Amino acid sequence: MSNTTKNALAQSLKEILLKKPLDKVTITDITNNCGVNRMTFYYHFQDIYDLVEWTCVAEAEKALAGKKNYDNWQEGFYNLFLLMIENKPFVTNVYHSMSREHIDMYIRRLTEALFIEVINELCKDSPLSDKDKEFIASFYIYAFSGIVLDWIEHNMKENPKDIIHRLSIITEGNMADAIKRFSNQSK
Repeated sequence: MSNTTKNALAQSLKEILLKKPLDKVTITDITNNCGVNRMTFYYHFQDIYDLVEWTCVAEAEKALAGKKNYDNWQEGFYNLFLLMIENKPFVTNVYHSMSREHIDMYIRRLTEALFIEVINELCKDSPLSDKDKEFIASFYIYAFSGIVLDWIEHNMKENPKDIIHRLSIITEGNMADAIKRFSNQSK
């Protein structure tokens, strides 16, 4: 029942964002649109930004389901792009209504869900420390989230398949090579 209510609140927020900017949305707007009371909202979320974050993470988890490994990370990343296109009013409204710090955090969390799993998979037979794994994953997380932010800033015009193709060219074999080089350094 809890996720049903959370999903309903998230859907309500998305509907409202079609009509007004995030910084003008109130909890009363969301609860009235959703048909629940304010206490129900506060039972699940601290504030609207908490709802935004939960919405981003919950939807990203669905988009990435089964697509968080080295062989299919491109599909997972493509699914994230499709999710953002499908929710363009939500994404652009949040992008233009929140501080850059919050947007960076949300996009990093989306890409982190993907790359932590990929790096852990590649490191399964490696003596690499958790600190080194986190460092390698962070490199890709920051690079990819920067590309996503730039894409959003430019109104999501570029075809995501073209972006992923170029990213694949840059990264092909690099993650595994980085893990080998870090492993050799720690010997």
